Amino acid sequence: MPTDLLGRDYETFPAPEALDHHGPATIIAMCNQKGGVGKTTSSINIAGALTNFGRKVLIVDFDPQGASSVGLGINANSVDNTIYTAMFNMSMDPHAVIHHTRFPDLDIIPANIDLSAAEVQLVTEVGREQVLAGVLRPLRDEYDVIIIDCQPSLGLLTVNALTAADGVIIPVAAEFFALRGVALLMQSIEKVKSRINPGLEVYGVLVTMYTRTLHSEEVLDRIYEAFQDKVFHTVITRSIKLPDATIAAAPITMYAPQHKTAKEYREVARELVARGVVA
Repeated sequence: MPTDLLGRDYETFPAPEALDHHGPATIIAMCNQKGGVGKTTSSINIAGALTNFGRKVLIVDFDPQGASSVGLGINANSVDNTIYTAMFNMSMDPHAVIHHTRFPDLDIIPANIDLSAAEVQLVTEVGREQVLAGVLRPLRDEYDVIIIDCQPSLGLLTVNALTAADGVIIPVAAEFFALRGVALLMQSIEKVKSRINPGLEVYGVLVTMYTRTLHSEEVLDRIYEAFQDKVFHTVITRSIKLPDATIAAAPITMYAPQHKTAKEYREVARELVARGVVA
């Protein structure tokens, strides 16, 4: 990893101090309508890195493919209650759908293919954009961070995530085609901010799948030109250890804590705390 990437020193953020209590949580939507840019990988690994620094984190798997659930060892297809049931059963306590992972302070609300029906059902719901926010409201005081791993679309599920969130992290792969849809996503964020959730912020653009090639460098330059100080200090490099960690159903910060990619995700977590995004 070059130390002068984007013209800035690589590691500048101090290790966060311990907390004497948990909550209220910052709710972060991990969002990009393009698939395969590292949303789930970043959700799991930022969460894992934050728990390394004593933060209590809840991941909300908000993708019918259930990748976050699988990535933390949950067989969502065998789970009776998921985020879908919590959204459409008003009498259900949201705590009933939380699964504690084998990693301390890291919990998840799983999702499975049932969630694919939610887009249609939400159309007729009263306050349809705010259903997820209602589910998360009773949980907020128990966590320091809630990360919503969004599906790759700009439909009603994503609007629900943006409505529930305090801010958005946009993972963008260091590839040309990954840039094309970001403008549409920014338009959607602005619409939600102006019409539903005026406090919504863009916490940052996280560059993923970086390789030391001319193509990646050119894309990185374009991302930095477009988003300036919104680009996270740390760039996540492409690594074979990430799929290995996925197979092991563990954040890379636990699976291979000394690996370069684990260090990168810990640095993202440090930046979130140093900037005051996360307590």
